[in-house]
This record gives sequence, C-alpha cells and structure tokens, in this order.
Amino acid sequence: MGQFEGKTAVVTGGGTGIGLATAVRLAAEGAHVFVTGRRSAVLGAAVATIGAASATAVVGDIANPGDLDRLYDAVRARGRGLDILFANAAAASFATLEQTTEEHFDETFGVNVRGTMFTVRKALPLLNDGASVILNSSVRADDGVPAFGTYAASKAAIRSFARTWANELKGRNIRVNAVSPGTIDTPGLDTLAATGTTPVSKAEFTAGVPLGRIGRSDEVADVVAFLASEQSSFILGANLYVDGGENQV
Repeated sequence: MGQFEGKTAVVTGGGTGIGLATAVRLAAEGAHVFVTGRRSAVLGAAVATIGAASATAVVGDIANPGDLDRLYDAVRARGRGLDILFANAAAASFATLEQTTEEHFDETFGVNVRGTMFTVRKALPLLNDGASVILNSSVRADDGVPAFGTYAASKAAIRSFARTWANELKGRNIRVNAVSPGTIDTPGLDTLAATGTTPVSKAEFTAGVPLGRIGRSDEVADVVAFLASEQSSFILGANLYVDGGENQV
C-alpha cells in the first residue's frame, strides 16, 4: 500500500514537466490526482501516462476564477475532500526592465501570483485537516538573472505566500511549504529556448550548476511528494531548493 493510498490530490499545470512528473509520483503512491491545464489534448495524454483509474483531467486556466471553480466542483463531487495541493502552474516569459510591457507584467502576475493565490483560496473549504499545500517557487526569485525580473518577482511572492499561509492554516494542521526548482529539463524550457526568448541558454545554465547538469522533473516530484507526506510532518513554511547547488554553493 502506498503512502498516499485513499488520498486526493490536485496538481495544477499537470500536463507536462514538473506537474506531470509529480502527478505520476503521487498516483504511484496511491493518490487519486486531479490534473489541470489549458490544453485538452495534453491533459488527455497526461491521464494516459498517470493511469486513467488514478487521474481526472479538468481543463482550465488558473487565472480564470470560473475554471478554478469547475476544478474544485469536480474534487467536491468525489466526496473525499482534498489532502494534497501542488500549486505548480505558472507563466514564464522574459523581458528586461526596458522591454517590460503592461501586458507582460499583467500576464505573469495574473497567472503566477493571482492565479496561485486563488488556487489555494478556493481550495480552503475542501482541504482536509492535516492536508499539505506545496507552492512552486523558483531559484530565479533569488539570483538576479537579467530579463527575469517580473518572473522572479512573481516567484518571490510565492515564497512570501508560503510563510504567511503556513501561519494562517496551522490551526487546521494544514502544512504549507514551497519548493524552488533550479533549471529543470522540461518541455517548457525547450520551448523558450527554441523561440530564443531566454536570455541564458541551457548550456550556460548547466555551466552554473555545481552538479554539472540541469535537473529532471522527477527529481522535483520526489521533493514535492516528501513535502506532501508524513515524512515531512515537522516542516512548515519552508522553501526546499532542488537546484543541484545552483543557488547554494
């Protein structure tokens, strides 16, 4: 029997990359996982990868409150509440201060900050006592890489949310923590690299990682699963870096 047997989980941005790897990991340990994202075909493929008996796909955008309501209506209909919430979905595009437009700022903060806030806010009535909430921040919140300013600021807000919400929800024994991945080899990173919108190449990022490589999605998923489990029962308001030492040494 897996450590999440009988548990219900939600993973936003669960169609690819870190979100999909985490959904696979949680389901392998017994959880039923609701995955959400904006692309129906991608979510369908994700459910096939996770296992149809262990996953439910709900198409939606976390920046749209109505889509979040539909997600949580589906969770509510299952009748078991919510034990694990991985608020993973995010928007990533890059611009220097000079290049930043109102549209760039609004999209980034609308998804990463507003979307994450209401992902958790709207989950509150469903969260079972003792639930675990994990927020996806980023090492980019700390390292000052040029052209990452708006994205980095949005991820710094996520880190701040984790501290505050940990205090606000501890009375229900709900633990809130954050995970901060470094450079992870995901389809999203490949897409940005292909369009030339990243100011730093994958090779340059790799050169800056003490372990000598960029990370894998499953390595982040393992840390999220740890934070979701009883093995991390005395961890609250923390931010765990999964970065190969990129922002540590």
